[in-house]
Amino acid sequence: MTRLSYRRIGARLPRLSLMAALLATAACTSVGPSTQRVAKAGEAGKASVQGIQVIRLNEQMIAARPRPAMRDFATGLGSSQAVGETVGPGDVLTVSIWEAPPAVLFSSNPQMSSVDTSRATALPEFIVGQSGEISVPFAGMVPVAGRTLDAIERDITQRLRGKAHLPQVAVRLLRNQSANVSVVGDVNQSTRMPLTPKGERILDAIAASGGTKAASEKTAIQVSRDGQVYMMPMSAVIGDPSQNVVLRSGDIVTALYQPYSFTALGSASKSQELNFEATGITLAQAMGRIGGLQDGRADAKGVFLFRWEDPALVPDRGADVMPGPDGRIPVIYRVDMRDPGTYFVMQKFLIQDKDVLYISTNPVAEAQRVFSLFASTVLPLVAIDNAINR
Repeated sequence: MTRLSYRRIGARLPRLSLMAALLATAACTSVGPSTQRVAKAGEAGKASVQGIQVIRLNEQMIAARPRPAMRDFATGLGSSQAVGETVGPGDVLTVSIWEAPPAVLFSSNPQMSSVDTSRATALPEFIVGQSGEISVPFAGMVPVAGRTLDAIERDITQRLRGKAHLPQVAVRLLRNQSANVSVVGDVNQSTRMPLTPKGERILDAIAASGGTKAASEKTAIQVSRDGQVYMMPMSAVIGDPSQNVVLRSGDIVTALYQPYSFTALGSASKSQELNFEATGITLAQAMGRIGGLQDGRADAKGVFLFRWEDPALVPDRGADVMPGPDGRIPVIYRVDMRDPGTYFVMQKFLIQDKDVLYISTNPVAEAQRVFSLFASTVLPLVAIDNAINR
């Protein structure tokens, strides 16, 4: 080989290196893992998260799938007694006392007729303090916090016997400050609703706040009680009276507009996070909302749903499962959209909050993309190089 040939080869080396780098970049660039790589994520050493379960979504899986545990209001909150008659700190009470004639204790004129003594002696209003007691004349310090009005009446009457002439006592709750429910969220007016002996229910609280801003089918109702949170679609509470349970003091009722969301990634027509209503949507509806698969790019047999799932819903899980902080396990549901039967199954499978819907790229489309990049980038460089070194 001549010295001139070596010079030409040396001059071409930088350009050849650039071409090789472009080809390597084109071959490696992708929107995410391939169908084969996701399908093998459950194999040991194939993924950074240990114990991923890959489950094929089909009719048999749906039929064998256990029912999730109920977290509805009737089951979780149960039945409650009306709490409006139970006195607590901050409440304002009125006490009225009658005496049979001749009145000798609460009347300034013992010679008054029986008609005049039919009027009750109304004592000043009592504000229940932190001690939980009120001071009633001639009866002393009467404990009232945590007691019903009937119990307080009997206690005061018993204390006045022997002092007043056949006393009769009536105690009323003038202002309820201790038994309240907070109503917040997507309502027309956040409020603190006092509870009464009627026994206010969830929908009573929503009505007291002026109703929700959005339609009931797009709104969820959340009730927080004793550190536990329960949530249901508002339309389900309206449609099932048993879910419209009696509230307790301290409950927080929150109205949430479209509280759930899922994320679409990969070769979807729309890669984005989408909110959905409280009544829930199916996988078929979710695919419709993202515009389906990306034409000419998506792999129809490479549709995957990533979810942290309740272990009770995955009875055949592997022994190497590593639950997350909340006890849930990583599960990938694989969907083959080339199978016509899959579309019926997708109508039964519900999307959950924070699901990730990933659509892998078709290997043929990826190869075409690499070739197009090669044709538009590398071939012109080769032609220029040949023209320069002729």
